[in-house]
Amino acid sequence: MVKSFRQKFRIFVQMGFTALTNGYAAGFVNGTLYKGDTKFLCVPGLNCYSCPGALGSCPIGSLQAVLSDRNHKFSFYILGFLMVFGALLGRFVCGWLCPFGLVQDLIHRIPVPRTRGNRASGAFQKRKTLPGHRFLKWLKYAILLGFVIILPLTILDIVGQGQPWFCKYICPSGTLFAGIPMIASHPELRSALGWLFTWKFAILIVLLILSFFVYRPFCQYLCPLGAVYGLFNPVALVKLRIDEEACTKCQACRRACPLDIDVWKNPNSPECIRCGRCKDACPHGAIH
Repeated sequence: MVKSFRQKFRIFVQMGFTALTNGYAAGFVNGTLYKGDTKFLCVPGLNCYSCPGALGSCPIGSLQAVLSDRNHKFSFYILGFLMVFGALLGRFVCGWLCPFGLVQDLIHRIPVPRTRGNRASGAFQKRKTLPGHRFLKWLKYAILLGFVIILPLTILDIVGQGQPWFCKYICPSGTLFAGIPMIASHPELRSALGWLFTWKFAILIVLLILSFFVYRPFCQYLCPLGAVYGLFNPVALVKLRIDEEACTKCQACRRACPLDIDVWKNPNSPECIRCGRCKDACPHGAIH
């Protein structure tokens, strides 16, 4: 009962926050962008500036914008924003407040068809992680360092302006919430689509298909915002504590964890998104 309520409440919060931060309905109807004062403010999760409904800005997109500025003006507001939310919530943001995390969660809930033949072979079985997870999980930190920080600072055009490399070449959230709605609203743009949109659309499709079988593949392996918040997990205000006297090391927490984290050993792993399933599953109430 508690488990069911917590997970339903989490989905409700995710949906509510997605609607709240993308609440400019006229944008979806008219294919226009909201340009009010709140657009200068960041929201905690991925939230593409170019999404027709976006009322705020993505912290990763904003960080790239100031790092690539040809006038070399840095906004300490963005750095402070990431530090405050990281110190307060850590990857709780990923588990409860990120729109693209919600999309992956909903897709992963869809049952995967299995026949009697492939049941024996294990085909189409849902997994928690990809093969090579212990190496692949570091990829998001490489993307943070390379695509979000180094490339916008060092690869400049003729006027000294950098590019938002992650947003432009990787971000599937921007493709889903911004690119596709804008193209749907403006048919005249379709003839101008080139290899870049095809590339990003392919990334989106691969991640959505993977989400059927693997829990949150983008969050686990590619998201630079998750990498930032993950660094704060051990010191964040919202964190887990294990009652060592009550814990029997039965590993019920690991079996319940959708990310296959050994919670009793490492309750504040950088991979933990604070979904609460481990706490619900603990038969001894040892996780707080």
